[in-house]
Amino acid sequence: MTFKPVRKAIFPVGGLGARFLPATKAMPKEMLPVVDRPLIEYAVEEAKAAGIEQFIFVTGRGKAAIEDHFDFSYELNATLTERGRTRDLALIAGLLPPPGQVAYLRQQHPSGLGHAVWCARHLAAGEPVAVLLADDMVMAGTPCLKQMVDEYNRVGGNLVAVMDVPREHTNRYGVLATGREDGRLVEVRGLVEKPKPEEAPSTLSIIGRYILQPEVFDRIADQKPGAGGEIQLTDALADLIGLMPFHGVRFDGRRFDCGDKVGFLEANIAFALERADMGPQVRDILKTYRG
Repeated sequence: MTFKPVRKAIFPVGGLGARFLPATKAMPKEMLPVVDRPLIEYAVEEAKAAGIEQFIFVTGRGKAAIEDHFDFSYELNATLTERGRTRDLALIAGLLPPPGQVAYLRQQHPSGLGHAVWCARHLAAGEPVAVLLADDMVMAGTPCLKQMVDEYNRVGGNLVAVMDVPREHTNRYGVLATGREDGRLVEVRGLVEKPKPEEAPSTLSIIGRYILQPEVFDRIADQKPGAGGEIQLTDALADLIGLMPFHGVRFDGRRFDCGDKVGFLEANIAFALERADMGPQVRDILKTYRG
């Protein structure tokens, strides 16, 4: 069986980034750098590797730096050309998606992830879409979303990337009630947003990667505020259980929670250690801090 291809990706980037104040007072948290690239760039590159052709950014006030990052800078290009910085010119040229493949829209009020995704409903135009949260980073040989698209092409429906978390952390995630397992796929029979540890149906929890069928948008429109007083994407997905295939994907890779300061620092260290141009020096620095 063939399914409609996943050609579009939504990047909800309208959040305030309050956990990183004061760094995020004037800079979007999605522009915080991991080594030398902002978080949002890693997410966009992951989407490209999965075959995504259209990139939809749901932004908010103070997010112009994201648009500037993926745009042409005449002044910077002129200066680099004048100084013969050909390597840097090639580096920034690789950031630019082809014309017409990027769209930006505003989420006027931060009302939750479900609401942010719903804001992009007209641009989704009845097609399945991927959703990537930039502050969830995954280090993997095959990018996380590419792994999910490969599974989607086999089973269709809605998919979420999942990992086991400590039971005491289930109140931070959407948690699955699980059914049959098939390799890395886990059938979703239920879904609870941020349950108390003693009430969680499992420890298998969703991270910031989704493949959604267009029917999800109608369900979001009917949602009332859920956990945290926000419109939850997981509540809309739960409404579709039994009406279409729904699976969790146990992805191969290491996830970093870059919405958390310690997780963000860990990501910087891990990605720096993987770099041939700085890994040895970073290892030497880390040795000096062993207590």
